[in-house]
Amino acid sequence: MSATLRAQLFLCLISLLSGTGLTRYIEDNEASDGLYSLISLAQKRESEDFIFRRPLRCLDMLATEGYFTFVASRPQLACAAFIIAEPSEVISLELSDVSIDCSAGDFIKIFDGWVLKGEKFPSSNDHPLLPHERYTDYCSSAASTVSSRSSQNVAMIFFRIHSPDSGFTLAIKKVHNPFPCNIMSQSPEGSFTMVMPHQRRNCSFSIIYPVELRLTDLSLGDAKSNEISPLRQIWPGCSGSGDYVELLGGNGVDTSKMFPVADLCFSLSGLAQMKIGCDNSVVRLVSSGNYINRVTFQYRLLDQNEIPKTRENSLENFCTVE
Repeated sequence: MSATLRAQLFLCLISLLSGTGLTRYIEDNEASDGLYSLISLAQKRESEDFIFRRPLRCLDMLATEGYFTFVASRPQLACAAFIIAEPSEVISLELSDVSIDCSAGDFIKIFDGWVLKGEKFPSSNDHPLLPHERYTDYCSSAASTVSSRSSQNVAMIFFRIHSPDSGFTLAIKKVHNPFPCNIMSQSPEGSFTMVMPHQRRNCSFSIIYPVELRLTDLSLGDAKSNEISPLRQIWPGCSGSGDYVELLGGNGVDTSKMFPVADLCFSLSGLAQMKIGCDNSVVRLVSSGNYINRVTFQYRLLDQNEIPKTRENSLENFCTVE
């Protein structure tokens, strides 16, 4: 992941975090710990990726393997680190050298996914674990080290530390995932193929940008329709088929709260194209488990003048664009 893309993705996260308790810690930090130094650090990582260890900040984004150590210089009451890997990877996390006071209200929690503005990615509908099972709480563990492995290419930790000089070390390792499911894109442009082999599971590819999506290939086991269905015109038909693809748009990350742009429940070899002028654009593959389903698509960032502001592709402008 290039330094420019890291900085761009971090800015998108800052935008999505606006209005939460975390963003005020960006505003309150001294210049050496503030947003601009975070972006500067991201821009420098291109030449620093070989470094195995570095300090962890109260608000941070991590895209490389290594050891990251946090030591509080003052009370840090609302901290989070977002970890992201390549689409074909999951993330192994381990906490060690922990010196916090759980009885005084300190905590460190690992979350299987991301939480932004109170919304979870992947959504509870699409994740294999129950909501409470996605958290690994250091203070609830009797072990001196705590480990966790994500179900997708993103994970995060939340932590609160009251006493100066308290802290911990976070070890990050990436593990290959042969069948990626529920992916957060690192880039505003690219291409991807999602495959679900005989598993009853829903998989989403989330892009935190307004993009143009081009579906170039779609193979579903049970093809019943022969046309794209904008909005909800034949929504029950596709959802009833058990195997289909839906395109979603919204300004959060929980796919269950996003707006259905279109659904496809037929096999496709050709080009289906859609512009989604939302903060988050999603390709979601729903599988019954009876077939091998596959969808291939391309995506690119929309220029500001391309973001739909009026009716386009038979869609209403359902996302607010300023």
